[in-house]
Amino acid sequence: MSQTALGIVYMCLGVLFLALGDAVAKWLSASYAPVQIVFFRMLIALPLIMLIAHFNGGLRTLGTRRPLIHLLRGLIATVITFSFIVGLSLLPLAEVTAIAFAAPLFIALLSVPLLGERVEPLPLIAAFVGFAGVLIVVRPGAAGFQVGALVVLLAAICYALLMITARLYGGREHLWAMVFYVTLVPLIVSAVLLPLFWEPPQLVHWLGFISAGMLGVAAMSFITLAFRHAPASIAAPFDYTAMVWAVLLGWLIWGELPDTWVYVGTAVIIASGLLVAFHEQRVAIKARPTL
Repeated sequence: MSQTALGIVYMCLGVLFLALGDAVAKWLSASYAPVQIVFFRMLIALPLIMLIAHFNGGLRTLGTRRPLIHLLRGLIATVITFSFIVGLSLLPLAEVTAIAFAAPLFIALLSVPLLGERVEPLPLIAAFVGFAGVLIVVRPGAAGFQVGALVVLLAAICYALLMITARLYGGREHLWAMVFYVTLVPLIVSAVLLPLFWEPPQLVHWLGFISAGMLGVAAMSFITLAFRHAPASIAAPFDYTAMVWAVLLGWLIWGELPDTWVYVGTAVIIASGLLVAFHEQRVAIKARPTL
């Protein structure tokens, strides 16, 4: 399997765990403030990251010579996490996921000036096609400009910047250092704000807080790996597979039954990802040496 293909696999796994974590966070948002959800999510995730790092090179892998870069990435991750959870509390899961799909488009566009990557026409067209599928699902009208949608769009822009920095500095920093600091900084910020929003958790909700932390670690790890193995413009469109999980989870948990347009839009989104995969396969075949 090529490095790019491996990156695509990592991306698909990452968005699956991300969708599950988002569903848990939405469930918790009905009873708790976003600050408390972020705090417990990061508090549970941080020891897991340290444990994984311990068995994959030791805790020395968490060291860095670029603390300011990690601080910047951590602050970006803080904005992403808070904004997205606020969006989940205000909008249906599928709609939040659809709006967040603007992130791959931002990544594809920003990868040119920030990474110096050459974005070939077909992957770029596929990104726009996928975004068109998002518009089919959402069918934005007046509601598309409400506060919840704008907050999620902010999260999408910041997510694009976070993944761009992962691609830019990931080759010079250990994976677990990258994941550790984007967890540590939101934990510190939420801990400072927590006394203002504290609500004693119910027993049943502890399972949600624990699973949200574990799913967050899995999602961020696989997505970070994806952008270390594949060009941003190639890996990003596969973020669209999250729509399948969002629609399914929204139906199972909240009874949000998708209409025909949701299925049409989802089909367009998946088709855009398959188009990128087909293009990458053709490039790989052409690059093989002939005997």
